[in-house]
Amino acid sequence: MVGIRTVGAALAVATALVASGCGGASAGGQSGAPGASASGALSKDVGGALKTSGFNPSDEVGKSRADYAAGKLGGVKVTMDTANFDPQKFAAQAAAGQAPDLIQVDRHVVATFAAKGLIVPLDQCYALWGVTPDQQYYPSAIKDVSYNGGVYGVPQFFQASALLGNKRVMQKAGVTAADLDTSKPDGVLAAAKKMYAESGGNPSVLGFDPDVPGSANIWFTVFGGHLYNDDGSPDLANAKNLDALNWLKALMDAQGGYAKVKSFKDTMDVFGDGNQYVKDQVGVQTWAQWYPNVLAGTASKVSLEAIPIKDLTGKNVAMAEGTAFAIPKAAKNPSAACAWAITVTSTHAWLAAGQARAQTVEKNKSIATGLMTGSPVADQAIRDKYVAKTDNADFAQVIDTYYSVLADNRPWGSSPVAQQATQELTNAVTVAMTGEKSTQQALADAQAAAQRAWDQVKK
Repeated sequence: MVGIRTVGAALAVATALVASGCGGASAGGQSGAPGASASGALSKDVGGALKTSGFNPSDEVGKSRADYAAGKLGGVKVTMDTANFDPQKFAAQAAAGQAPDLIQVDRHVVATFAAKGLIVPLDQCYALWGVTPDQQYYPSAIKDVSYNGGVYGVPQFFQASALLGNKRVMQKAGVTAADLDTSKPDGVLAAAKKMYAESGGNPSVLGFDPDVPGSANIWFTVFGGHLYNDDGSPDLANAKNLDALNWLKALMDAQGGYAKVKSFKDTMDVFGDGNQYVKDQVGVQTWAQWYPNVLAGTASKVSLEAIPIKDLTGKNVAMAEGTAFAIPKAAKNPSAACAWAITVTSTHAWLAAGQARAQTVEKNKSIATGLMTGSPVADQAIRDKYVAKTDNADFAQVIDTYYSVLADNRPWGSSPVAQQATQELTNAVTVAMTGEKSTQQALADAQAAAQRAWDQVKK
């Protein structure tokens, strides 16, 4: 995740800059036109300098894509600020007329930047290169970067979450995948209690880890809730969210309480050879698709089964956060920025990344678990070409499960107050889990704070 915790303060500064017309682009004029920027209409005839911020091609996936784009856009000289995107730095650059041409940000802040007039809609960019956004990219990812009828970002990565079960712990407790059907939350709670074990009053085996507060939004969706209304206004305290939070609290309480669960998880060697699946410290955890790639390094020592997350109607739920490219309003070379963003997220670029990842897998004698890109076209192409059938039946099932849920992709949510709402939600879930506040009061307080932010945006 990029560094966005200070985005609220930075946006306050940036808003003042836009309003005063500092740093290049004015607050009015072209800002409402599709694809417009301070530098005028976009063109396919690209060249010159391109400054990016937030994209770091430090691994084989990033480097291969950047190299592909460099080969296709030979007239463009790219200079990268590879540090995590810093909103305060961005505001200062905008004030000085030195804003980058392209930024990589978390998708859930795209609407915030769009509402403040700091980035431009990309409808013309997509049209120029013949890309239909919700066909090339997952519709839910496009919805997450949309605001007020326009698409403001080019998504990358959609690593959906599923339940990742430890079959040894499940079998010992007499729990099957059918018992972990999240459309029947009471049954999941019962299964968690069966798998849970403690020693000296502290957890020794965590039965079911829903990953809160980080994945709270997924569980809200499971129960039929949501974070925002259709207009982007916050709706954190709706009744379905409260049902979900009550269930999450019951899960934590049944396993020693949130504080003890968190302390136990902090001791786990999540990325090491002695991870929690090797040591049988967990029954089931909620994990995004990238984590099986980590566990592939200990494939001979783990026994896994992936289970789709389902909503109360029985439909699969595939949700994922991720990043997106956006073009600042003050960009000096928006045409190159557009071309580079489209090229580096193209199917051909992702296939280059798939090949590079396959070479790494072969070198490490590991298992190819897939590369989920944010593009259904690219995902299928990579799977067909580079995700070979493995003799490890557990990993074959895990891989198939993560790919199978992608058709049921759901948006994370788009709102100009997403950053504030996300922080308030994190706080609310934490204090509710610890019992500092009732679940109802925690959500009510979070909603009140998010609503104040919304009212400020709408002034």
